[in-house]
Amino acid sequence: MGEPEHVWVVGTTAHVVRAVQQAVDSGRRVTVRSGGHGFEDFVADPAVEVVIDTSAMTAVSYDPGRRAFAVEAGALLGDVYRRLYLGWGVTIPAGWCPTVGIGGHVLGGGYGPLSRLMGLSVDHLYAVEVVVVDREGRARSVVATREPSDPHRDLWWAHTGGGGGSFGIVTRYWFRSPGAHGDDPSGLLPAPPAGVLSFSVTWDWQKLGKSSFARLVRNHGEWAERHSAPDSRYLGLYSELALTRRPSGTVLMIGQVAADSGVQRLLDDHLTAINQGVAVQPVRTVKNQAWLAAALAGSPGDPGPVYRLKVKSGYLRRGLTDRQIEVLHHHLTRSDYDHPGGSLSLYTYGGKVNTVAADATATPHRDTVMKMFYVNGWENPQDDARHLTWLRELYRDLYADTGGVPAPADGTFINYPDNDLADPAWNTGAPWHTLYFGDNYPRLQRIKAKWDPRNVFRHTLSVRAA
Repeated sequence: MGEPEHVWVVGTTAHVVRAVQQAVDSGRRVTVRSGGHGFEDFVADPAVEVVIDTSAMTAVSYDPGRRAFAVEAGALLGDVYRRLYLGWGVTIPAGWCPTVGIGGHVLGGGYGPLSRLMGLSVDHLYAVEVVVVDREGRARSVVATREPSDPHRDLWWAHTGGGGGSFGIVTRYWFRSPGAHGDDPSGLLPAPPAGVLSFSVTWDWQKLGKSSFARLVRNHGEWAERHSAPDSRYLGLYSELALTRRPSGTVLMIGQVAADSGVQRLLDDHLTAINQGVAVQPVRTVKNQAWLAAALAGSPGDPGPVYRLKVKSGYLRRGLTDRQIEVLHHHLTRSDYDHPGGSLSLYTYGGKVNTVAADATATPHRDTVMKMFYVNGWENPQDDARHLTWLRELYRDLYADTGGVPAPADGTFINYPDNDLADPAWNTGAPWHTLYFGDNYPRLQRIKAKWDPRNVFRHTLSVRAA
């Protein structure tokens, strides 16, 4: 549990520079938070003495000088969606949870229900403002853009998937889609569809035998393999298959179909393919919504407000193997563990995400069809060891062939950080930095050495200088 000596609630970039300078001058460990979400102890680390809180920096505006939309680091995704859409009829493809702060979300790549259709958040990132510390210990702010002529372009690139807490403190982002021309703001970012069809589908766990469970998981993987090409007619369909523990009562799939027409047919086709050969008929709930209403409502599967969490991640370039499905079924139905909170969710991915080269941004995973989100949640700190062990064993056994972690070619997602990947007790496979950053890591190391030579900004999974 962190107990910082000081929390700065900052309102401007100048405030951030001042706070960082005081921390450096006094030799105190400093970190930053924006929306307050965090799956590991990067902010709550007991070693952290100063926290810079950007949650008061929430402005969203159009910057005519840069022909881009400026978004301060403390803005929540819901506010970003609302202001961009109501002001100019545009959006960025980002997370489903409207209470996530954009400050950390974009740094890991940023994705959500529109990403198959529009790409990642960083695919539309034009510039970033960062407070950095030079070799002499002087804090200053730098604006770095994606322009090839920008001498600071490497700092922009590092913030397109290099994760937070490694290079400096972001105070502002600017967004403009590549190739967007003119001075009309409404043409500089994508326009979301007018409406979406939101859906929730459940299967009764008690009726779902082992063979039907395997068929369901296999069908979902095969669908993702078939329909994640950049020209798929299903790019507007996003789904999350939550493979929950049997005590929870149901296996759940939630999602959205974002299209101007034919949404019901797309969903019907999807569910027919997913349920082919499954002996249990699912229960379906659908709702037609205006896009903004759906974006502000968020995911119906978000956990409650008071919980302890551990998460893990992985990417898939093809569906789970039969052996992995067998392992998954075992851990979800184990009789020696009765907690209902654990799950593995399979998120559809790919599409326009995979049209960007692996080294064009710091996000290397550009050939995937699914993203995996492993999670366990509970309330009592005294139960930590039991619930952590269940999730760790599931992950280890699923990847038994590759050292207890995904294969390097598949990788993991830095915005679902997992300190276990840096622990040899749980990872005897690929190094953590290879899993998160792939072949982009050496370049990130060089940028780290240049822009944070004193290693002011660090945590367990931060980039290490070469």
